[in-house]
Amino acid sequence: MEVRWFRFKFSAVVHLYRDGQDQYSAQMPEYQGRTELLRDDITNGRVSLRIRDVQPSDNGQYKCFFKSSVSYEEALLELQVADLGSAPAISVEGHHDGGILVVCRSSGWYPQPKAQWRDLQGQLLPSASENISPEANGLFQAEIAIVLTEESNQKVSCCVRNPRLNQERESAISIAELFFPKVSPWMVALGVNLCLLAVLIPLASYCVWRQHRAK
Repeated sequence: MEVRWFRFKFSAVVHLYRDGQDQYSAQMPEYQGRTELLRDDITNGRVSLRIRDVQPSDNGQYKCFFKSSVSYEEALLELQVADLGSAPAISVEGHHDGGILVVCRSSGWYPQPKAQWRDLQGQLLPSASENISPEANGLFQAEIAIVLTEESNQKVSCCVRNPRLNQERESAISIAELFFPKVSPWMVALGVNLCLLAVLIPLASYCVWRQHRAK
């Protein structure tokens, strides 16, 4: 009897069971030490494969080939890998374009997640920037930013969703009014006075020059 689990071609062995023994030496290196053939129902024509420490590279199609002295069968299956990433971490990066730049980061997602900002009513808010990038381990990380102003929403939530699992993680932040950049009345008055001085000083100089020339 032979039970062969393989990927893209017959020789790309994920797990091989032959003549009553597991043939681990035939496995692809990336599956060594991670597979187990469940043989409880093998007499009923049912064979299952357990894969431990599932990785993004495990995603995709698998073929199961079963052969005995009297028959053989082949089946095609698809493994869909999914991972729910970390809770979003929100940080305030400072003042930007008359408001406050807020950045949300989350990692460890598979497949690529969807990230968005929402207000208190759950309505979508436009992001200032958005970046979904792969990590070294094959998972994905998300980073989105938003600029909050005093006139706009001061409390927002960052939501990162796994479309395959239809699950999301969410974190919220509330920015106190006192943190928003303000222009005080005396600064406005000072600015107006400086503008007036910038006009009056050259004008006064011109008048003095005219009087001096007339003499």
